[in-house]
Order: sequence, then structure tokens, then C-alpha cells
Amino acid sequence: MFFKPYFCEGMVEGMLVYLMTEAETELAKLIWEYGPLGSGELVKLAAEHLGWKKSTTYTVLRKLCENGIFRNEKAQVSAVMSQEEYIRRKGERYLEENYGGSLPGFVSAFLKRKKLSRREIEELAQMIEEYREEEE
Repeated sequence: MFFKPYFCEGMVEGMLVYLMTEAETELAKLIWEYGPLGSGELVKLAAEHLGWKKSTTYTVLRKLCENGIFRNEKAQVSAVMSQEEYIRRKGERYLEENYGGSLPGFVSAFLKRKKLSRREIEELAQMIEEYREEEE
């Protein structure tokens, strides 16, 4: 899968936001759920949950490690980036690529297709108010 370097505001320069393939995402979910874990244990989990062979698991794991999401050192697999951090950075990349980094631009486009419930509006208003209080 082709990807380009992307730098989010507030990110450490040089940190790539890699968009995982579907297969990589499935393996990543296992690692986030069960990790840190031994690489042999990961092979067993991938066989059980995904129906993968050992070689497939190691090929996909190598790609995830090369892209800085996980590490495999001394047969121990662990997360470099939490699932929450990965999702946040992926969202920032989407905003940057599609809306020039503008959250209001994204919300405006979203609201043209979907009407928010009163509860959703109240939740958003509360988030904005909490953010305002943190800034003061």
C-alpha cells in the first residue's frame, strides 16, 4: 500500500501516519487487545482468530513494525502507539488531506448530509465548553 509522509500539528517531526491495510488492522487489533505478548503467542492468536499461517503473521507484523506502530524485540511484540493514538492521528490526517486541517470545515460538510439529534448537539456544546475552560 502506498502512503505519503504526513506531519500533524503537534506531532513529533518525522513521525509518519501510516494507513494500515485491512489485514494489518486485524493483526493490530489482536496486539492491542492481548499485548504485549510473545511473537509465538501472536502467531497462535492470528491462526485462531484470523486463520493465518505463521509466515503471514510475521510478514504483516514486519510491515507494522517498519511503520512504527509496533515493535518486535527479542520475540516480544508490543505497541509503540496505542490504538487511541493511531485513531487520533488517522483522523488528523483525514482532516488535513480533505479539509485543509479545518475541523469546522469537516463539521460543516458533515452537517449538510446528516441532522444531529438534540443529545448530539448538547454533547458537542459540552465538549466545546470544556475545551474553553481548559484554555483559560
